[in-house]
Amino acid sequence: MQPIKAKVLLAEDDLSLGYVIKDNLEQDGYQVVLCPDGEEALHHFQKEEFDVCLLDVMMPNRDGFSVAKKIRQKSDIIPILFITAKSMEEDRLKGFATGADDYITKPFSMKELLARIDVFLRRSKKLYSDQVQEFKLGKLRFSYTDLKISNGNEDSSLTQKEADLLKFLCEHRNHILRREEVLLNVWGKDDYFLGRSMDVFITKLRKHFKADPNVNLETIHGVGFRFNTPD
Repeated sequence: MQPIKAKVLLAEDDLSLGYVIKDNLEQDGYQVVLCPDGEEALHHFQKEEFDVCLLDVMMPNRDGFSVAKKIRQKSDIIPILFITAKSMEEDRLKGFATGADDYITKPFSMKELLARIDVFLRRSKKLYSDQVQEFKLGKLRFSYTDLKISNGNEDSSLTQKEADLLKFLCEHRNHILRREEVLLNVWGKDDYFLGRSMDVFITKLRKHFKADPNVNLETIHGVGFRFNTPD
C-alpha cells in the first residue's frame, strides 16, 4: 500500500465527475474527501485538516467563491484550485480576488490536474522546509516563510500566491521586469487570463505598501513592472 501523498478536499456537485476525479487522485496516492455542495465542503474543512482544496465554482447551497472566502479566513497557506465550466474572464478574476491560487477549466485531463496539484504541494513543502526568508522593504518587513508583511507591530497576512509574487519582485527589486517574465516565473505560463489575474494580485500587493511611500510597485506601460524600494 503506497503512502498517502496529501489529503484533498474536493467539492463538486456533478458527482459523476466528482467520483472520476476522486478515483484518479486516490490511484495516484491521495486521500480525497468528496463533497456534493459548498456547505458540506465547508463543514469538513472546519473539522478536518487538508493539504489542498479543489472547489467547483457553481454549486448548490454555497458556491466555490463563498467557500474559498471562508477557507482564507482560517488559512492563508492551503492551496485553492477552482474547477469551472465557465470561460468568462470575470469568473476567473473573481476567483483570484477571493483567494484562489489557480483554476482549471472543464473539460480537463486528469494528467493536467495531477500536475497542478503536484506543483502546489511542492511549493507548500518548500515553504515549510526552507530557512526563514525575510526581505526588508523600507519601513516594512516581508516574511516569505510566515506569509506576512510587518509594519512595526502590525502584521498583514498574504496568500501563498501573493507571497510568491512579492518574493519574485523582491529578488529583482529596482529593475524593470517584463510581464511575461513575471508570469512564467510565478504562474508557470504566460496567457491573457493569467495576465489579468496578475493585475489583480498587483493591486492587492500595492495596498500593503501604503505605509511607506518609498516602496512603490510601478507599472511600466507596455512593458511590465519595477518594484522600487530603498537600497
